[in-house]
Amino acid sequence: IHNPPKNWTAPNLPQLNHSQVQAVQKALEQPLSLIQGPPGTGKTVTSATIIYHLARQHQGQVLVTAPSNIAVDQLAEKIHLTGLKVVRILAKSRECLYSPVEFLSLHTQIRNMRTPQAKEFKKLFDLKEEVGELTSSDEKRFRILRSQVERELLENADVICTTCAGAGDPRLGKLRFKMVLVDEATQACEPEALIPICNGAKQVILVGDHKQLGPVVMCKKAAKAGFKQSLFERLIALGVRPIRLEVQYRMHPSLAEFPSQTFYDGCLQNGITMEDRQVSGVKFPWPREEMPMFFYNSTGQEEISASGTSYLNRSEAINIEKIITYFLRAGLKGSQIGVVTPYEGQRAYIQQVLQRQTTLSAKMYESIEIASVDAFQGREKDFIVLSCVRSNQRAGLGFLNDPRRLNVALTRARYGLVICGNAQVLARATTVGHQGRGRMTVIRSMPSVWNGLLSHMKKFDLIVEGPLSALRQSHIQIDDPVVPVASYRGSSGNRSQSARSFARDALTQDEPPLFDSDYYRGIPQSVPAPEAAMRAPSQYFQSINRMRNLSLLDFMCFR
Repeated sequence: IHNPPKNWTAPNLPQLNHSQVQAVQKALEQPLSLIQGPPGTGKTVTSATIIYHLARQHQGQVLVTAPSNIAVDQLAEKIHLTGLKVVRILAKSRECLYSPVEFLSLHTQIRNMRTPQAKEFKKLFDLKEEVGELTSSDEKRFRILRSQVERELLENADVICTTCAGAGDPRLGKLRFKMVLVDEATQACEPEALIPICNGAKQVILVGDHKQLGPVVMCKKAAKAGFKQSLFERLIALGVRPIRLEVQYRMHPSLAEFPSQTFYDGCLQNGITMEDRQVSGVKFPWPREEMPMFFYNSTGQEEISASGTSYLNRSEAINIEKIITYFLRAGLKGSQIGVVTPYEGQRAYIQQVLQRQTTLSAKMYESIEIASVDAFQGREKDFIVLSCVRSNQRAGLGFLNDPRRLNVALTRARYGLVICGNAQVLARATTVGHQGRGRMTVIRSMPSVWNGLLSHMKKFDLIVEGPLSALRQSHIQIDDPVVPVASYRGSSGNRSQSARSFARDALTQDEPPLFDSDYYRGIPQSVPAPEAAMRAPSQYFQSINRMRNLSLLDFMCFR
């Protein structure tokens, strides 16, 4: 680092804690950095601070990307607060849509320019809007002027922000970015994350959290070819150690305890106290006042939704309406409450219940947000109600069994969390682990992370049942599920019928149903696979497989 700053905190941004300072320092020193940001640890502030120091200490512009427009907008807004010149590039199709950082967008800044070329361009633009079509000479002049003013703005910017796919925009074709930061890198598929990197990058920072949900992949063929793995995850598998942010500012300390111990090796520290996360004047029947959370046991059966591709649980939906009504009567606003569920069928049914079967006026429920767990990643609410849905004799949980999905669901709440589900079914669920390679593979079934969560809640008497006005402790026993010790596939490839059945059943429980289009419809700002994948999928997937054994630095050497 040339002339390291005395104060690492950027102008107009919050003071950094020790782990954030360490992340900023290492990101500025190393050609490749991975920064892991667990929930509520100030990942966006850390990223904006890194970008500020990169722009101030190096010659050249910084390219900032993320897989979704929402993530790009949030980071662009933070960077703008530091005083840097920021240009936000949008796809042409999105220029007419509302954006919270529209004033930073390229097309808006062009309209506000006062240079002679910009004024002439604006006149031709207004004429084109008025008459609909320009003469051939005016159209030619219009395009030349547009190219000139765009280039002038882009060349004078300190930071250019766009989506990962947008980094391939022709308007950026002649620019070379030595410094690249990819935010939410764990939600970008591997080729998508490479788009901003492979155009001359010398210093790369990937920011994300591989303990939360990864890229959304609808195509099974693409998933098998490696599309589900992010570049962030592959680099960790190759031995690159991420820098972890360790102080969380979102959750009540008791809400953060289980996620910290289970997903982050017990390293999460609390930057807020219990007193910081108390809502004055709101009375709710928490079993323990100092721990604003509980598991509301429900034994109602799941059923397949009307679409035939998702699940719902009517009993849970009715219980959730009662919980929300209690919150509202206690003095909370609907905007403070979020309902999350893994299934689109349940999301739609809860929405229907809150519109038609409510105790209070329907208007009081209108501002309550109901969404899938995946759609809520990166978001937060004061109070979260989680509907688990699955309740069956087979103890099958589907993609509810994904630990990353549970991590996201448990870490959205700031003040309080209520989980509705069938404790017996969730506690019995198992997950699958693999040992060995090739022909010598042992498939082991282990208790799922749900068993650990319920054991944790049972320890503090937080599994309850009965009416909300008179909750009582549930006497359900939470034991480790009885599972097969192992199934074995020998060198001959022969397997017993029981081993084959066990492996098939266990694996189908662990995999999300990629065909559930209704479920994925709820995810905002989803990014389609790059066009190259659509044009020539087989060659595209083959190239991904060839890249799989290369490190990022190897790849950059080939540019």
